[in-house]
Amino acid sequence: MSHTYMPGFGNDFETESLPGALPQGQNSPQRPAYGLYAEQLSGSPFTAPRGTNERSWLYRIRPSVKHHGRFSPLNLSQWKTAPVQENHDLPLGQMRWDPMPLPVTPTDFITGMATMTTAGDCAGQSGMAAHLYVANTDMVDDHFFNADGELLVVPQQGGLRFLTEMGIIEVQPGEICVLPRGLTFRVELMDGPARGYVCENYGAKLTLPDRGPIGANCLANPRDFKTPVAWFEDSDRPCRLIVKWCGRFYDTRLEASPLDVVAWHGNYAPYKYDLSTFSPVGAILFDHPDPSIFTVLTAPSGEEGTANIDFVIFPPRWNVAENTFRPPWYHRNIMSEFMGLIRGQYDAKEKGFVPGGVSLHNMMLAHGPDAEGYQKASTVELKPQRLENTMAFMFETRFPQMLTSFAAQAPFRQDDYIDCWTDLKKRFNGTPEGDWS
Repeated sequence: MSHTYMPGFGNDFETESLPGALPQGQNSPQRPAYGLYAEQLSGSPFTAPRGTNERSWLYRIRPSVKHHGRFSPLNLSQWKTAPVQENHDLPLGQMRWDPMPLPVTPTDFITGMATMTTAGDCAGQSGMAAHLYVANTDMVDDHFFNADGELLVVPQQGGLRFLTEMGIIEVQPGEICVLPRGLTFRVELMDGPARGYVCENYGAKLTLPDRGPIGANCLANPRDFKTPVAWFEDSDRPCRLIVKWCGRFYDTRLEASPLDVVAWHGNYAPYKYDLSTFSPVGAILFDHPDPSIFTVLTAPSGEEGTANIDFVIFPPRWNVAENTFRPPWYHRNIMSEFMGLIRGQYDAKEKGFVPGGVSLHNMMLAHGPDAEGYQKASTVELKPQRLENTMAFMFETRFPQMLTSFAAQAPFRQDDYIDCWTDLKKRFNGTPEGDWS
C-alpha cells in the first residue's frame, strides 16, 4: 500500500508491476506493452462532473469478457438485498445481539455473510444493507464481485487479506477497507478465524464529509487513505467467479485467474484506512456536539445534510466538558442506527454491548444510556477523563432498517435488551435540586 487515496475527490493514480506496462500519453494504444489488453472500469456515468467522475484503466493479461462465462444461479440464502420485508414475529423495538458465533464447518468470507438489516432499494440505487461475516477458511479458487454496491468492511476479529484486481489490501481489526462496485477479489485469512461487519452501499459512493466551520484539519485526513500498488496473477489454474447482481447470485467457471491486471491508472480503486488516524473534535467548555462530528465517511443522498449512509466511529478520546452529561444523551431522530463494537467498552453501555455485538435503534425509537451508565455519568466527578480501549461505530442511514428473519430469529439476539432502561427512576420531586439519591 503506497498511494494516498482521497475518497470522492477525483484524484488519479498510476501503478505498474512490470516496467513499461503502463502506457504513457494515451489510454488505449493499438498494441499495449507485454501483449496486454486495455480495459476501462467505470464507477460513474461517463458524463458525471469531473469531481465525481470515476474510472480506471486496467492493463491485463485477459479482458474481463474472458472472466464472464456462462452463469448459473447460486444460492447464498443468508445474504439479502433491499427491499426486504421478511415474515417474522418480532415486533418493533430497540434491539441488541451478542457476537455471531464463529463457524465450525468450512466457511469463507462470502459463504459466511449474513444480513441483519436492509434499507432502501438496491435497484433504485439508494439505501444499504448491514451484514455480519464469520470465516474460518480462505476463498480457495473462488473470486467475487458485487454489481449492486460498494462494500465497507470493518474487521472485529482476525485480519483479512483482499487479493483484488488492482492489488492486495491487508486489514486488521481497527482498520477498514472499501471495495468498489464491480471490483473482483478473493479473501484470505491472515491469522485464524475472522469476524466482522460489512456495510453494502447501494447509493452514491462513500466520500469524506465536509468539515464546515472545523476548517482544513481533523476528522479523517485524506493522506491516511491508502490504495494498493499493482499486483497480478498469471495463473491458468481453473477457478470460479461468483457475482451478486440485483440481489441474486450467480457463478461461472473460469480457465484462469481474473486477478491479472499488470498495471492500472485512474481514480476508481479499493482503499483502506486506519481508524487510529482519525482526529476527533469535541467540546472544550460545556455540552458536546452531535455524534455526526465523528463521521469518517459519508454517502450523500442528494438532499444536503441528509446522508444515504454515514460511517461514524467513537474512538479513544478525552472528555473534558464542564457541568455536562458526557455520554450520548437520550434522543430520537430520523436516522436509523446500526451499531457495532470492535473492541473495549462503549461509554453509554458498559455491560451487555460486547465486541462483535450489534445494536439497532431504528428511526424515531428512543435510545440512550442504560440505567447504570446514567447514574454513573450523573454523579461522577467531572475531571478530564481519557476514554481508552474503545472503538465503536455506526452504519447510519436516512432509511428505516428492515430486520431480516435471520436477525429476528438469531439465537444470539438479546431478548432482554429493553430491560437495560428499567431502573431509570423518577427524579422529579418539585425542588430545583431533584432527587439524585
